[in-house]
Amino acid sequence: MKTYAILIFLLFAGTAYSQKTINNYKYVLVPDRYDFFKMDNQYGLNTLTKFLLQEKGFTAVMSSEQMPAEMAANPCNALKTEVVQKKGLFVTNLTLLLKDCQGNIIFKSKEGKSREKEYQVAYEFALRDAFSSLNDVPYKYDSVSLAPPQPVTAAQPPLPSTPVAPAPAPTPVAVTEATGTLYAQATPNGYQLIDTTPKKVMTLLKTSMADYFISEGAYNGVVFKNNGEWFYEYYKDGKLVSQKLQIKF
Repeated sequence: MKTYAILIFLLFAGTAYSQKTINNYKYVLVPDRYDFFKMDNQYGLNTLTKFLLQEKGFTAVMSSEQMPAEMAANPCNALKTEVVQKKGLFVTNLTLLLKDCQGNIIFKSKEGKSREKEYQVAYEFALRDAFSSLNDVPYKYDSVSLAPPQPVTAAQPPLPSTPVAPAPAPTPVAVTEATGTLYAQATPNGYQLIDTTPKKVMTLLKTSMADYFISEGAYNGVVFKNNGEWFYEYYKDGKLVSQKLQIKF
């Protein structure tokens, strides 16, 4: 009878482990380059992927960035991002995949489509369309252990409990003030920002959202308007940096 009880327990434990969802994961690793591109972060697609995952609530990390200690200690604590392109005539088709460390697909989006002729816009629209599937799935990290169930052993006497130190509160992002006025010059895909030298500081690429741009410069990131002010956000040494900008269009 005891043997049957153990077998039933292992069966249910194994089933629970096999039914993993995105809620079992806090971290998502985003590659610096997708297989169908020849350059890192081409068209800003990898940076946009990271941004959209963070909007969903994940802690997204680029492959070239320093990983959080918990993620580095056990890569299986993170999902891996893949974006698959399906070739089509006059149509850009992208599918988002989130896989575990063993290559199992935990989430697969619908096929995001765009008929835009301009590559920059087409890839961005197709990726956002694919991400709309992820937005329809509720996500809340439940901190359930992803380790496979261990064999049942003889009961051991309980160990004295020790108080667990609370996790440190996240450090707020420091916002630096703008250092000078930047002037926006229109380009086919958005704007280029020029200082008073004059020298080009960065390139702003249009997105489907008003007052939100993908930035290319010393650090790739995003530029957006919030409460009437412009902000430039990017990651440096694994930390999020936020800087106010004074832009004249």
